[in-house]
Amino acid sequence: MERLYYDIDLEKVPQHLAIIMDGNGRWAKSKMMPRTYGHKKGVETIRKIVEESKRLGVKYLTLYAFSTENWKRPKEEVDALMNLLVSYLKKELAELDKNGVRILTIGDISALPKVCINELEKSKEKTKDNKDLTLSLALNYGGRADILNTVKLIAKNVKDEQILIEDINEEMISKYLTTNESVDPDLVIRTSGEQRLSNFLLWEVAYSEFYFTDAHWPEFDEKELQKAIYSYQNRDRRFGAIK
Repeated sequence: MERLYYDIDLEKVPQHLAIIMDGNGRWAKSKMMPRTYGHKKGVETIRKIVEESKRLGVKYLTLYAFSTENWKRPKEEVDALMNLLVSYLKKELAELDKNGVRILTIGDISALPKVCINELEKSKEKTKDNKDLTLSLALNYGGRADILNTVKLIAKNVKDEQILIEDINEEMISKYLTTNESVDPDLVIRTSGEQRLSNFLLWEVAYSEFYFTDAHWPEFDEKELQKAIYSYQNRDRRFGAIK
C-alpha cells in the first residue's frame, strides 16, 4: 500500500478509532485568526482522516464533534459550528456514500437546530446500507448523559415488567447506549496536548488504548494518524490477563 509513513501491520489496524478533535481555536490563535477559521480548517481535517481511516482498514470512526458542554461557548461560535456541520454534510455526502461510508450519530441531536437535524437524518438514511466504514458523529453528546439516560430506560422497563433486575448485565447496558451500533473503541486519540476524556465514551473506553498528541486538530494529518496507530500496535494489550 502506498503512503505508509510507519511500519504498520495492516492486519492489526484498530477496528474502532475514536477521536477527540481538540485545538481548532488554539491553532487559529497561533495564526492570529478567529476561532471560526480554526473550525473551518478542522472540517478539512475530518475529510482527510475519514479517507485515511477507510484506506487503512478501520471499520468504525467516532468523532467528538460537539459535546453537551459546548453549549456554554459564545452563541456566535456555536452557530458557526452548526453551520459548518450542515455545509460539511451537504458537500461531502455524495462522496461519503460513494466510498461506502455509513453515517451515524450518538448523543441527543433533538436539541440541535432543525436544519442540522434534517441534514443528519438525510445523510443517515442515504448511507444506511454502506458497510466499508461507519462514521459516528458525537453531537450534543456526553458520556454521563448517555449512561444516565440508559439507567432511566432500563429502570422504566423494569417497572413495566419488560425485563427483570437479575437480567441486567453489561451487555444489556451497552445495547441501551446510543453507541450500540458499534464495537468499543480500540484506540482513543486526543489532539492538542490535553490528556483527559472530557466526558467522551465513558462506558465504552474501559479497555481502550489512549494516544495523546500536541498536534492541534487542523494539523493532524494522515502521517499523524499513522503514527498513532503505529504506537497502538506496539503496545501489549492484556485486558487484565497475563501473557
